[in-house]
Amino acid sequence: MTVTSNSLRSFAAGLLIATSLIGAVYLFGPSEAKSTSTEETVKVEKPSEDEMVKQLTSKGYVIHTEEQWNKQLAAMNEKQEKNGEDKKDQNTDGKVIYKTMLTVSTGMTSIDVGNALEKANIIKSGLDFYKEVEKRGLENDLRPGTFEVESGMTTDEIISTIFK
Repeated sequence: MTVTSNSLRSFAAGLLIATSLIGAVYLFGPSEAKSTSTEETVKVEKPSEDEMVKQLTSKGYVIHTEEQWNKQLAAMNEKQEKNGEDKKDQNTDGKVIYKTMLTVSTGMTSIDVGNALEKANIIKSGLDFYKEVEKRGLENDLRPGTFEVESGMTTDEIISTIFK
């Protein structure tokens, strides 16, 4: 098929006309889309308060008035305060101990282990842990497996648990 200059001009003229028509509709057409149904024909009936409560309770929801809710919150706060006092009597030092299951996989370094222990609030600094391991020459003796460690353990106990 050979392209002549007349067919090329005709094609270009067609594109120009189509673009002009689309531009005119865009500029001079309606500015907002209108819905086919009017608001008067669509009438939404809102359920009454009792109907809403029935529907929600039938689906397992518990409905409270604001007064009932405030009573429950007050009772819960009193119970927590009472339990908190009992716990203070039992645990005199008040120190929180974090426990975690540390999984060491093949390819992990002692830096990775230190960062994981720091993230789990077992140790204060992953970098200090790594330096201690390096000082002892154990950085290549990391043992793959899953270990239970807690923040109450000393650095020596953690190292002896995780390293060979």
